[in-house]
Amino acid sequence: MHRLSRPRLALFAFGDFAFNLFWQSIMLYLLFYYTDALELPIALAATTYMVASVWDGVANFAAGVLVDRGHDRIRYGALIAAGAIPLGLTFVLTYMPPAVTGAWAIGWVLGAHLLFRTAYAGVNVPFLAMSARISPDPGDRAFVAGLRMMFGTAAAVTVALCTIPVGRLLSGSNGAEAYFGAAILFAAVGALILVIVGVTYRDGAVAQRPSPANLLAALASLAANKAFVALNAAMMAMIVAITVLGKSVLYYFKYLLNNPEAGQLALAEMGLVSGIAIPLWMLVGRRIGLRALWLISAGLGIAGLALFAAIPFGGVRTMQVFLVGMQVVSVGLNFVFWAMLPNTIEYGERATGLHVEGTVFGVAALLQRIAIGIATVILGWGFASAGYVPNVQQSAETLASMRMTVAIAPLLFLALSCVAMLLNPLGSRSSQVPEVAGSAA
Repeated sequence: MHRLSRPRLALFAFGDFAFNLFWQSIMLYLLFYYTDALELPIALAATTYMVASVWDGVANFAAGVLVDRGHDRIRYGALIAAGAIPLGLTFVLTYMPPAVTGAWAIGWVLGAHLLFRTAYAGVNVPFLAMSARISPDPGDRAFVAGLRMMFGTAAAVTVALCTIPVGRLLSGSNGAEAYFGAAILFAAVGALILVIVGVTYRDGAVAQRPSPANLLAALASLAANKAFVALNAAMMAMIVAITVLGKSVLYYFKYLLNNPEAGQLALAEMGLVSGIAIPLWMLVGRRIGLRALWLISAGLGIAGLALFAAIPFGGVRTMQVFLVGMQVVSVGLNFVFWAMLPNTIEYGERATGLHVEGTVFGVAALLQRIAIGIATVILGWGFASAGYVPNVQQSAETLASMRMTVAIAPLLFLALSCVAMLLNPLGSRSSQVPEVAGSAA
């Protein structure tokens, strides 16, 4: 079977820039937009976000099942190209200020968010499944995983730096309209990129596989896949940790450090350092193995969070340096997950005799979205219990409680991720699928 050229693999990976224009905006700004632009109560905003995130997981799972059912009939490239414009339109709706008030406004916010999450799942899950079909070679897959993270990083920097200033320039407003203006621009650019990626996509001559007999067989296969279970347990704990920290940045700089612009700069710096950290983590992982890389990254994160919990970081630059360091940790953990996930497909096939491709990515996305919802609720309800009210000066007690929420929750969940990764049966060289006793020949 032939292997695709590196430029063609890179073009496919470029699709992650488009997806991350949408995803990073939702992750970095949407909760803050709800609370500080629309002035929704943070507990209500967090709950709304959680509902949409869990729905996103369900939609991703359904999309994964459909990919498995029709993997031999689906034209992946055409599907990506066709879904790009609806995805962009629903993203714009998510940031459109409600034209109604009260409960109707909440319904508008939730409905628009659900539409976007559905469209995102319908396009993103096939794209993820394509990453297992783009090449039969684990080295190529790791190359694509690294490039996807680099393009995602570039999108994260773009979103962090441009959302408010560019939105303000386009809309002439500092309020909700600024977010709406930025959303229109991001949607147009993202949709165009996905159309190009979809039109130019070609499979990497991966052998055709039969679909599993039914959904229950696919789920049973995943449940018996120890590598998949352990990796996704570690991923969920990691996602909760980094999401709580990431979603707190804008609040921390606005209310604890009284410098919201520095918070936007911190988000951009976190993205920029990712571009440096990704190839470095790739090199380290190649030498020590992916599982060891996870444990080292998480250990560094736990140490940093313990220091943050013990010593209040009252300076803007000190906090920015801390967040940059935690972003390096996050990059290492995410790289390990995305580099390992395709390998769990072969591991599971050897253990169970079934090859489940779309369901792997669909279930992984479901668990990821559930973890994001859990993290958002932890942050939102934690801030609400501390007495947080948007756009007013917070009391000293409220600020102290907000800071401890940001420190303790990520620390505990990173520790849990290490426990789960230690149970992962994939060896230190996880690009190689180990022999499994009793596996199918």
